[in-house]
Amino acid sequence: MSSRVSNHSERRTNGTSDNDSNPRPRGGGQASRSSQHQRGTRSPQAADINPPHKRTASGNPRPVNKTVEERRTERTTITTKEKLTSRTKSPERRSKDAPPPEKWKAKEAPKSRQPEMKPKEPKLDAAPAVWEPVARLAPHTSAPLAIRVSVPPSASQAPQSLQPQPLHELSLEAQEAAIIEDILFVFMGYEGQYIRYSYSYDPEEERDRLAGPEFRILPGLDPSLQDLTMSMLKMATYYSALETFIDVQSRDEFGAVNHALCAAIRKFLQDYLVMVAQLETQFLTNETFTLHLLNVHTLPTSQMMYQLYSLAHEFLKRNALLDVESEEEDEDMEDFDNIIANLQRGEEFMPGNLTGKKICKGGVVIGLITKRLDTMSGDPAARSLLTSLLRDASRPYMAMLNEWLHHGEIRDPHSEFLIKEQKSIRRDRLEQDYTDDYWERRYTIRERDIPPQLQGVKDKVLLAGKYLNVVRECGGVDVSKVAQDVPTSFDDVRFLDNVNNAYAHANESLMKLLLTTHALPARLRSLKHYFFLDPSDYFTYFMELSASELRKPVKSVNIVKLQSLLDLVLRQPGSIVSLDPFKEDVHIEMNEVSLIKMLQRVVNITGIEQGEALQPLSNQPIENDKNALGFTSLQLDYTVPFPVSLVISRKTVWRYQALFRYLLSLRYLESQLSTTWQTHNTGIVWCHKSSARRVEIWKRRVWTLRARMIVFVQQLLYFCTLEVIEPNWQSLMSRLKAKDGSLDGSGKPDRTVDELMQDHVDFLDTCLKGCMLTNGKLIRIHSKLMQTCTVFAAHMNWLSRELEKTDPDLVGPIQPPNMTDKEWKRFQAVKSQKSHNDSSTSHLQDDEARFNTLNEIIRGWEKNFSRHLQILLDALNHYAATETVVLLSLCARLATANQGTEFAGPRPEGEAAV
Repeated sequence: MSSRVSNHSERRTNGTSDNDSNPRPRGGGQASRSSQHQRGTRSPQAADINPPHKRTASGNPRPVNKTVEERRTERTTITTKEKLTSRTKSPERRSKDAPPPEKWKAKEAPKSRQPEMKPKEPKLDAAPAVWEPVARLAPHTSAPLAIRVSVPPSASQAPQSLQPQPLHELSLEAQEAAIIEDILFVFMGYEGQYIRYSYSYDPEEERDRLAGPEFRILPGLDPSLQDLTMSMLKMATYYSALETFIDVQSRDEFGAVNHALCAAIRKFLQDYLVMVAQLETQFLTNETFTLHLLNVHTLPTSQMMYQLYSLAHEFLKRNALLDVESEEEDEDMEDFDNIIANLQRGEEFMPGNLTGKKICKGGVVIGLITKRLDTMSGDPAARSLLTSLLRDASRPYMAMLNEWLHHGEIRDPHSEFLIKEQKSIRRDRLEQDYTDDYWERRYTIRERDIPPQLQGVKDKVLLAGKYLNVVRECGGVDVSKVAQDVPTSFDDVRFLDNVNNAYAHANESLMKLLLTTHALPARLRSLKHYFFLDPSDYFTYFMELSASELRKPVKSVNIVKLQSLLDLVLRQPGSIVSLDPFKEDVHIEMNEVSLIKMLQRVVNITGIEQGEALQPLSNQPIENDKNALGFTSLQLDYTVPFPVSLVISRKTVWRYQALFRYLLSLRYLESQLSTTWQTHNTGIVWCHKSSARRVEIWKRRVWTLRARMIVFVQQLLYFCTLEVIEPNWQSLMSRLKAKDGSLDGSGKPDRTVDELMQDHVDFLDTCLKGCMLTNGKLIRIHSKLMQTCTVFAAHMNWLSRELEKTDPDLVGPIQPPNMTDKEWKRFQAVKSQKSHNDSSTSHLQDDEARFNTLNEIIRGWEKNFSRHLQILLDALNHYAATETVVLLSLCARLATANQGTEFAGPRPEGEAAV
């Protein structure tokens, strides 16, 4: 007993060295460290001698009772033994806890042989290895405030000499004091003497740290303290997990919204540590501070930590940083397809883009907080916490939103904003090859990253920035002074008003830029002049001048010469187009693809909307390349500067070109039939009344067929220009003049730029549909009718020669009685010239066979024209009843061209469908 008491008294007198020999690898505030040094390692004797809850704080000893003073006096007299003093000064023993009393008895037994044992004494002291854990730096991370010091080694790895006294040897009061001390350390993320990590927890593994450590209590703790301690250890798990969560989510690739969220959580954790320091002060200074009182003080904070932990856990599941399967795992293939598509478009990948949905950032973070806020709306404390987090996390997002809404710029280094910009599409490229990429693909919406607050106004957000972007690049309006007092978070009541006002301002600015600065209405009128042949006088003159060039095969046409002739015609004084300020933008082109083939190709793909996606000419199977002439391949092109090219885009120019080629084909066919009419009225062969009745009947059949064809072409041309294009054009211009983008009484813009663009496209689509250019069946029927008319007009000279050989009055050298001398002389002159130029005329066929051949030819033309015209009428009646009633007027007029034929009238369904 004397040796045990002397050992303990020596430790009390040499308290400084004994306290320094407890290398507990954990940190905390100054109060934590001072309390650790004051208490040291407790022994059973100390627990029995010292009364419970007698704590000293930072060198301020509490007054003790008289009994304790008498016991200290006895220990002081015993600790003057030299042997014990010499043993405690050993440097090896100074770093270890005092061994149990049983070991002291074993070592003091051979006192009589102490001189002989001195040489062996250093070997016994040096046997146990010194435990010296070393701190090291963690690998570099892109999170600036992440912890860089390695985690301390587990307390279970410490040598046996550093293990604390078993709990079952302590009294109930001593157990409570020891457990409270350990809980305060565990609250700050460190292991205690009796509270340690569970065996399944690996502090070196990031997944385990993100999930939070599970704690175990060494055996021997009183059951009354066990349950209360285990309930409080959950808060320590939350704190450790949140610290690691902040380190991970603060990395650069997680974006500014995650960084702001982590900063907000870090503030709450700072308040949490302040609370732990206050609890430690209570523990050191208040004798009535018990474990139950500690639990009461931590309950509100524990609820807050649980909410933060649950939110962080949801983010970690979305980011696939835990072992939990991602809810969107089945969409992996879709993400790969999106990545491949982005690479094909040459899109720039920012940090985190390649992982797609695996990184939860930007609007997704705001959406998760908002969803959780709606779920927890019944809990006032949770609602207040989540509202604060949402406010702080949305600040960088709102900064990007305001920059986009009020300046038309995107400052999104982490690719987390709702609008995605493809910087490879620039305005300088647009001026050379003005496709729709600038408007439709340069700025797009990330559908998966839209915050719930912006879901209803996402289109306005997109258009507001796009409008201002165009205005800023054109220098039309100073956008630097727009943003003055704007909301900075989503919980601001002015949030939606800010979006609506920015959209209205941007729309009004761009409308003024288009309608006033760049004269959009004048541009549209210019397009109507050239592509719809509105004043056709200049174009008729151009066709007469360039007829010799346009009759050549398309590969032999001199485009430079045609362009010079067009410029000459456009500058001709007295013409309406001579006053057009945009006549320099019109250019001549040759399209080797025939109109019918081009329309059929577009209709067979996906309709007129994909007109700009035609393949290069070399990849298209073209049947009529060898027979294509300049007349059939002529088309106009129009150069449009930015930003008018957003309205008059490549899609709309293609529509203009399709309508122009169709109207030009009708005009050209009309001119061919008009030339045929002139031949019939001026040629001696046709004007002369033959004595052979069958010849006269045959000529009347030719005249009738020609007249029917002219009626068909003229009525079609009239319908397309005056009943389809002109009314729709007037409607478009009235909408342009009536509404200019100003605000109405409700604060909404009367007219938006996108509505204007859509009106322009709708106008052209309506014209194409009304002209029957978007229906494959009507295109095929129309093609056959046009081909029949073209063949008829092209063979008129051959018919004239054959008629001359067939008419008996014109074959012989004798003047017919019903022909004047002047006509006879002129006929003889023409006949001699023809016989000189065409001396190889075959005379093998007699008159009867030749006349039968002519009859068969004209009968075939009549049948083809009448049959296909009736099929067209049947189709027009059908589509007029099912699609548009506009076709009824055309159907009524074209029916007059087919009266009196065998195909006139209603036909059976099966025959009409052929």
